[in-house]
Amino acid sequence: MNRIDRVTAILIQLQSKKVVKAQELADRFEISLRTVYRDIRTLEEAGVPIIGEAGIGYSLMEGYRLPPVMFTKEEATAFLTAEKLVEKLTDEQTRNTYQSALFKVKAVLKMTEKDYLDTISNHIEVLDNPYLPKHHDESSHIQTLLQSIAEKRCVEMLYFANHSQVDSQRIIEPVGIFLQATAWYLIAYCHLRKDYRHFRIDRIKELRNTHQAFAGEHPSLQTYLPKFSQRENLTLVKILVQKNVLRYFGDQKYYNGFVDQKDRGDKVEMTFLTASIRGFAHWFLNFGEYAEILEPLELKGMVKGIVLKILEKL
Repeated sequence: MNRIDRVTAILIQLQSKKVVKAQELADRFEISLRTVYRDIRTLEEAGVPIIGEAGIGYSLMEGYRLPPVMFTKEEATAFLTAEKLVEKLTDEQTRNTYQSALFKVKAVLKMTEKDYLDTISNHIEVLDNPYLPKHHDESSHIQTLLQSIAEKRCVEMLYFANHSQVDSQRIIEPVGIFLQATAWYLIAYCHLRKDYRHFRIDRIKELRNTHQAFAGEHPSLQTYLPKFSQRENLTLVKILVQKNVLRYFGDQKYYNGFVDQKDRGDKVEMTFLTASIRGFAHWFLNFGEYAEILEPLELKGMVKGIVLKILEKL
């Protein structure tokens, strides 16, 4: 990326967040902190009102806005591809909101890019997986829950508990949502149980905002997941896998409790919540030559034990 493009990208990033740290810019553009400071000075000399506070970061003066941004063809294509995923994996309100945002993106494109998107739109599709259960959630719960998290206000819901087959009315303080396989889940503090609980979003029959503020601060979703695994007798597993074998995982990763993955260069760090650590150990042997167990130690010992038993029979 040349310097002009980089400085423009820095300005866009400054507008996208309230505060941006210098190290964050250095990491994104793979430049030194000294180069970041020089680029910031360039923007200031161009008349951009940047506020910098030592130890905090940079921010734009309130009220300053960029003129309409021109997206590249590749960026617009990424939006279009994401639309296909949003259509399949989110609720109706989120789909409609995203489509509205995409119209605004298309509005600032050049005619050639608009024609390009129209051409490829019918050549991108996300198909249902025939081996995974179907969950049809036509509610607007996702946006309501995210609004509750942002505003730190409780919501009241009518929830159908699958294990007891009864409805219950609850006041909850949402912590976060996550997608597992094809279903969305909610982690929330439940006033009825006076503890954290998880809920399947497609089992929420009614949901409404209240004016009641959260009683206190809550841990992040990532912080809660290990607690969630312990409460549900699940085991948190983290493994490091070479990227060239991921294509062989197929849907098996979902059956073994796949939650999240992070890019680690030529490898991927994958997180699972598994109900059977022994079953996971047997599955791990399918690709263990190209992977490393990060945690738990119990899984390492179990895999080693299975391998030793196999060796005894060879």
